[in-house]
Amino acid sequence: MIRAQSATVERSGRRLLDDVSLELQPGEMTVIIGPNGAGKSTLMKALSGELQLTQGCISYDGMDVALYNPRQLASRRAVLPQASELAFPFSALEIVRMGAVAQGAIDPVAEARLALARVGLAGFEGRPFPSLSGGEQQRVQFARALAQVPRAVDRGLPRALFLDEPTASLDLGHQISVLETARRFANEGGIVLAILHDLNLAAEFADRVIVLSRGQVVAEGPCCDTLSDEIVASVYGIAGAVGRMPAAHIPFVLPQSRHRAAV
Repeated sequence: MIRAQSATVERSGRRLLDDVSLELQPGEMTVIIGPNGAGKSTLMKALSGELQLTQGCISYDGMDVALYNPRQLASRRAVLPQASELAFPFSALEIVRMGAVAQGAIDPVAEARLALARVGLAGFEGRPFPSLSGGEQQRVQFARALAQVPRAVDRGLPRALFLDEPTASLDLGHQISVLETARRFANEGGIVLAILHDLNLAAEFADRVIVLSRGQVVAEGPCCDTLSDEIVASVYGIAGAVGRMPAAHIPFVLPQSRHRAAV
């Protein structure tokens, strides 16, 4: 279990994260939603151990994340950042191999090839990363994360996937494929935390939704409890028509412009 207790992050006199407490459980896929600047990426960086808190504590199975050395932390979780910049023209295989090396794979090349196949990029091993499309680059980075935590549970301990806007730059089919892969990781006993802007994808794949606004958690729980007209309107500043699919536990959101809502 990953737990945040009164997590607060301040930078240049501004509070980016404000007294956030939550738990991420093995076997669950949790999705963070909220407007731009709400603190979503800051929260993910804090939970993954990349960002030091001003106040509060982040713990993995009761141990403060600050006490983990880099190798230990790399073996417990993998992070797919919102954007990645490379200084050298590495091949797709070389990038994914970095994830396998980070988790101490016996055969990192084989592990990397397997991860590329999992994201539909078998045969792309020798392709230079800069030559790939934006969507292909995103999938290579996702494969790197999968190579770092190839199994959801290792020696009895759950591993975690932190995915910051994993569907950015992807077409609809690959959006679904990436989230299905993340969903399977959770089903196998891992912890998944994803940031999504598409509320309908969040509703379909998330066990729990965390609604963040101005650095604070304003709602948390199952989709049916957190995705409502009132929450959508208050957080995003627009009218929202939240309905229910034939499977009643999955809501869907039809956003409306402010102008149309006022007519």
